[in-house]
Amino acid sequence: MAEYDYLIVGAGLFGSVFAYEAGQRGKKCLVIDRREHVGGNVYTEKICDINVHMYGAHIFHTNNKRIWDYVNQFAEFNRYTNSPIAKYKDELYNMPFNMNTFHQLWGVVTPEQAKAKINEQIEESGIVNPENLEEQAISLVGKDIYEKLVKGYTEKQWGQKATDLPSFIIKRLPVRFTYDNNYFNDRYQGIPIGGYTAIIDKMLEKADVKTGTDYLADKEKYDGLANKTVFTGMIDEYYGYRLGKLEYRSLRFENEILDMSNYQGNAVVNYTEYEVPYTRIIEHKHFECMNPDEIDKTVITREYPKTWKAGDEPYYPVNNTKNNELYEKYRELSLQENNVIFGGRLAQYKYYDMHNVIESALECVKENMDKKNMVMCHS
Repeated sequence: MAEYDYLIVGAGLFGSVFAYEAGQRGKKCLVIDRREHVGGNVYTEKICDINVHMYGAHIFHTNNKRIWDYVNQFAEFNRYTNSPIAKYKDELYNMPFNMNTFHQLWGVVTPEQAKAKINEQIEESGIVNPENLEEQAISLVGKDIYEKLVKGYTEKQWGQKATDLPSFIIKRLPVRFTYDNNYFNDRYQGIPIGGYTAIIDKMLEKADVKTGTDYLADKEKYDGLANKTVFTGMIDEYYGYRLGKLEYRSLRFENEILDMSNYQGNAVVNYTEYEVPYTRIIEHKHFECMNPDEIDKTVITREYPKTWKAGDEPYYPVNNTKNNELYEKYRELSLQENNVIFGGRLAQYKYYDMHNVIESALECVKENMDKKNMVMCHS
């Protein structure tokens, strides 16, 4: 008899939801993580009495009331609304592209005027069949928006020139002809009071947890501790990259404590010109809907995109044709596993927002604990 019902590799959101639900069903879980803390990329740490998002901004948003109610059982959420600012040289613009943005660009005041300006620039471009990302973006929003708010930011994110990126990366660009700076269209939105780590801690209350533990360094030993393994890491790494390496984009975060109460007046400011090496600056206290003068210090984070290499933290899968085809080969391998469940962003090589991760984990639990004959979470 194994000591645990489930070994869960990864104490991020997927693994933590799975552990919580398993515990509610009387299952015994061991959760291990390579990092020295739980929470994965949603990990928050209190610095200067401010909850700092240590791996970039995480704003919870969803239209799914079931998922919203589910996550609210672990924490009360504040009323934070994501309204980033874009900085291009010395110019400031509201995001997403809306009537405030168009007024700042062209001085237009009505939706009809804004639509006419955009359509005029699209027609002037003469682009009929976009062959790269640059042409695709201009054919959607025109030259001004592209050059000031899309081009540099996108090239920094992907580490390539926009003319070298495929057009399918930008299938659409959200344009609103209302004076609304709310980035998301979702009905429910906010940030947990007390930070995300407190949510993860509650989810893991019934599990045994070991951080700073590398599963793949002693896989046989850890697999022997449980009847089944839930793996949330990189699927290609699980198989020793035997079919080749999947590609990711990574990030580097530079945190700084400043002796002032308010640095930029907003939680997120995007830097859209290519010459600025970071894509955005996050000022964490503004996530908390607080009066910034309540604390006479502030914490900011500069976010630098970078090319992923082995040993780096993988943040975004590069879901182009080549990588998706390689992932499908790894997925075929995983289907042959009898006692391993693959779930989450890295194991499924799929970009997930937080509400998608929770929904996927809950579905995975249903398949594996409420339906006795299934052990896969792949969509």
